[in-house]
Amino acid sequence: MNKAVVNNNRSSTGSWAKQLLALLSLMVGLSLTAVFASASHAATVEKIVKIGEPEKEDLTFGFIKLTDMAPLAVAYEKHYFEDEGLYVKLESQANWKVLLDRVIDGELDGAHMLAGQPLGATIGIGTKADIITAFSMDLNGNAITVSNEVWDQMKPKLSKTSDGKIAHPIKADALKPVIQQYNAEGKPFKMGMVFPVSTHNYELRYWLAAGGINPGFYAPEKGDNSGTAKADVLLSVTPPPQMPATMEAGTIHGYCVGEPWNQQAVIKGIGVPVVTDYEIWKNNPEKVFGVSKVWAEKNPNTHLRIVRAMIRAAYWLDEENNKNRKEAVSILARSEYVGADKNVIANSMTGTFEYEKGDKRDIPDFNVFFRHNATYPYYSDAIWTLTQMRRWGQIPQYKSDSWYMDIAKKVYRPDIYKIAAQSLIDDGTLKASDFPDLHSSDGFKAPQKHFIDNIVYDGKHPNAYLEKFSIGLKDKDAL
Repeated sequence: MNKAVVNNNRSSTGSWAKQLLALLSLMVGLSLTAVFASASHAATVEKIVKIGEPEKEDLTFGFIKLTDMAPLAVAYEKHYFEDEGLYVKLESQANWKVLLDRVIDGELDGAHMLAGQPLGATIGIGTKADIITAFSMDLNGNAITVSNEVWDQMKPKLSKTSDGKIAHPIKADALKPVIQQYNAEGKPFKMGMVFPVSTHNYELRYWLAAGGINPGFYAPEKGDNSGTAKADVLLSVTPPPQMPATMEAGTIHGYCVGEPWNQQAVIKGIGVPVVTDYEIWKNNPEKVFGVSKVWAEKNPNTHLRIVRAMIRAAYWLDEENNKNRKEAVSILARSEYVGADKNVIANSMTGTFEYEKGDKRDIPDFNVFFRHNATYPYYSDAIWTLTQMRRWGQIPQYKSDSWYMDIAKKVYRPDIYKIAAQSLIDDGTLKASDFPDLHSSDGFKAPQKHFIDNIVYDGKHPNAYLEKFSIGLKDKDAL
């Protein structure tokens, strides 16, 4: 296994001592044991919450070499984990499957995960296991890139702005004739995504379908988990760091991935990003921090302290209009983290994004870690992912609206998040205004309309949402 390992230095104890004194000075509120023993998931945050000593201090977390692992790196480098009495080792993982398996087996205490991984595991897509998340790691951060050959065929059909630049967002309508030509010549058009339950898979499918291109279906009840049934374009899994080389070799003609692997294609001159996920769905959820349910129940104080540290890291990353991003780029560029060139990482992390070489544009929210309530694990985010699993056949049969809600509440845990956030407010580390209203939030965002096809998503009505799509399974549909 290819692993890069980072260990805490236990000698930095000053900040932890201060934090311990602050915690000891808090008024005794709810007993944490009572909170977690309660059958209800609703967190009580009206009183000051005292978080107990960590049940486990020495921890190992996994991650994939992507810029959105940044909250883990920052929490480590800024000693936020140590402030919580936690001594952390960070290990890069070979791929998402290995990462998930190691969390399930207990080799990792937790990990940087695809938003769909805890959900997929819980409902039995692939490996069956109870995984939960109490922390959303970021919003946005992905893009869809095509090879130079494909771009050369798409570009003449695209409209331009008054200054002569290609108009964005680019819709998949421009790719459709290219795919049709490939298919007419008997050549399958292939694209890469990082994992079957990844946001990349669902974003790529969403973009293609919005342009009238069928990305194919999963048919698990027929033993077909390829996701290519009835497909106009064949999607397959490629690990993120291998995307540019795989496309350069001609094995795939494009891909959807997180950074820095789209910007790497630009720098190497082998491809062009055509659309960001910010343009497909503005401020979409991307990664989460996942742990096994058994681990969380065994280590509730430790879990809360992890969430506290990572909230602080996310705040630092977005603080004062991204003032710390250059430092974050230097951290991420190191071999033990992402290990890519600083300039490649900075292309997106500092609020810009380069499409064609030389066409760099301002996208200040391409990477979001804290603002827009990015760290809150919303039920509506979980339900959107579940709707896409149903839309493309990974969930092969109709499910009621209440089923979607039940799974979201089982996996996404704002109750835990609220306790951690409230404790940061109580000890003066952050302000109440930094968070959504912890007393009144029901875990749902207002209906969202910023999708590339202008279809409105309301997480409280998942089946009605699925009915709006012309391509995809809905109601009683089955393959």
